[in-house]
Amino acid sequence: MRTVVKRCVVCEGAEFLREDDKCLHCWCFFDRIRWCAMGREIIGRKYSLKLKNTEEKDKKEIELIIEVEPEELDSAVNKAYIKNRNRIAVPGFRKGKAPRKIIERMYGAEIFLSDALDDILPDVLRFAVEESEHNIVGYPRVTDVDLKEEKTRVEITLTAALYPEVTIGKYKGLTAQKPTVEVPDSEVEAEITSVRTRNARIEKADRPAENGDITVIDFEGFVDGIAFEGGKGENYELELGSGQFIPGFEEKVEGMAVGDERDIDLVFPVNYKEDLAGKAVVFKVKLNEVKEKNLPDPDDEFAKDVSEFDTLEEYKADIKERLLKERQQDVDDTFENILMEQIIDAVDAEIPEAMIDEQLDNSMNNLTRQISAYGMQPAQYMQMLGVTPEQFKERMRETSEKQVKTTLALEKISELEKIEVSDEEIEEEYKDAADRFKMDIEKLKESATKDDIKRDVKLRKAAKLVVDNAIVEEFKEDKSGEDKAKKQPAKKTAAKKTDTEKPAAKKTTKTVKKTSEKEPAPEETTSEEE
Repeated sequence: MRTVVKRCVVCEGAEFLREDDKCLHCWCFFDRIRWCAMGREIIGRKYSLKLKNTEEKDKKEIELIIEVEPEELDSAVNKAYIKNRNRIAVPGFRKGKAPRKIIERMYGAEIFLSDALDDILPDVLRFAVEESEHNIVGYPRVTDVDLKEEKTRVEITLTAALYPEVTIGKYKGLTAQKPTVEVPDSEVEAEITSVRTRNARIEKADRPAENGDITVIDFEGFVDGIAFEGGKGENYELELGSGQFIPGFEEKVEGMAVGDERDIDLVFPVNYKEDLAGKAVVFKVKLNEVKEKNLPDPDDEFAKDVSEFDTLEEYKADIKERLLKERQQDVDDTFENILMEQIIDAVDAEIPEAMIDEQLDNSMNNLTRQISAYGMQPAQYMQMLGVTPEQFKERMRETSEKQVKTTLALEKISELEKIEVSDEEIEEEYKDAADRFKMDIEKLKESATKDDIKRDVKLRKAAKLVVDNAIVEEFKEDKSGEDKAKKQPAKKTAAKKTDTEKPAAKKTTKTVKKTSEKEPAPEETTSEEE
C-alpha cells in the first residue's frame, strides 16, 4: 500500500496517509484539501456545505437553511475528539489514548457534537453570506440546529437581516450658514508664545514660587487625619498652573520658598472617585526646588532654530497661512456636517438593529485603537469624561445610528445620480493611502479590496455633490448661532480624505488641532488626589 506524508488539518501534524487519503492517526478525509508543492501547508479548502433553502420574511429578514454534509461534520467531530481526548477517562486506556469510536460508544455519539458545531459555525456563517444572493446585513444568527440521519448530517437554520429599502427627499439646494475665516495677528502671536514656551530653558530660581514655575515638592494627603492610598509623592515635579492637581492646590503652592512647609486644606470635587468625592483633605507639602522657564527672544535667530525660515516675519506668515487652512477646513467640515444632518432627516428607511450594532462595534474598536495610541485604556477615558460604560455606549450608539443613516443617504444619492468610479480613481486612492500610511501598495490592496475603495469614493462623491449644490446663507454671529455652528454633528461614514501636508515648521512648532474637550492630567500624575 502506497503511503504519502501530508499535514493533517485536524491533528495539525504530518501523518502517514494511505491511498484513500485517510489519516492513520485520526481517520479524517482529505478529498477537500489542496496542498502546496512541499506537502506542508493548506492553501485552500472547499466547503462541504450546501445552501438548501432561502425564504424572505417581510422584506426585513431572510431565513437560510445550510446543510453540513457528512464529511464536513465528521471532520469537525474528529477535531473535537483530538481537542478533548486528554480530558476523557476510559477504563483500560491511558488518558488521550482511547479511540474516538470507543469514547462515543461509552458516552454517546453526541459527546463531541457541541464542540464540532462551534468549529463549523464560522464556516457556515461565511458560506451563508457568500452564497446568498440577498444583501445581508452583518452575520446571520443561528435559530435551529437539526441533526439528521443517524447523526451523520446536520441542517443549520440561520436568520439574517436584509439591507433596508431606502427613499430620500430633498438633497439638492440645502441651506446652511458658513462664516468667513480670519486669523487675527493676536492668534499668530499666541502661537509664537506657545512655541517659545516649548523651547524655553529651564533654570533654577532663587525666589518664591510663581504661576508657571516648575516646582519640586514632597507631599502627603490626609482625610480625617488618615493618609490615603496614592496620596503621597516625593520630589514630584509640578508645573504651577498646569491643572494637574485638584482645584486650589497649585495656587496655594505659589508664594512658598525653598524649604518651606505648608498644610493645604482643600475639598475633593464631588465628581471625584467615590471614596474621596466631596471629602475634606489636608496636604502636607514641602517645597524642595523652584525652576523657572526662560523663553527665547522672538527674533530671526529664534525662527531659524524652530523652523525652516530665516526671518521671524516669514515664520509668522507661514503660521498664519497654516492657521487659515486649518480654520477653513474646520468651517468646511462643519458646513458639510450640517448638510449631512439635513439629509439624515430626509432619509426614510427601516434600519435593522444588526446594522447599527455592526457600526457600533466598528466605532468602539476604532476608538479603543485611538486612545490606546495615547497609552490610555477605555475605562480611564470614560472616567475622564465622567460617564459609566453604559452611558458611554448609549452615546456611541446614537452616533452610530447617525453614521448608518448618513451612509444610507449617500448610497441612495449615489444610486440616483448614477455616480461611477473609474479604475484610475481606485488606483489613485491606493497610491494616496499607501503614501499616507507609509505602506506597501500591494499589502494595502490585500487589506482593502477594490470594492471597499470604490464604495468609499462613491460616498465621498455623493457628499461633495450635496455640498456643491448647497446654498450658503449669510452668517449671523450670535450666541445661539455660535453654539450651533460649534456643535459637530455625527461623524460621516463617508468622511473626507484629510490632507496630510507636512507643515513648514519643525517638530517643535507643530500645532496640535484643538478638540472640543480639554484633556485633564492623567490620574497617575495626581496621585495625591487618590
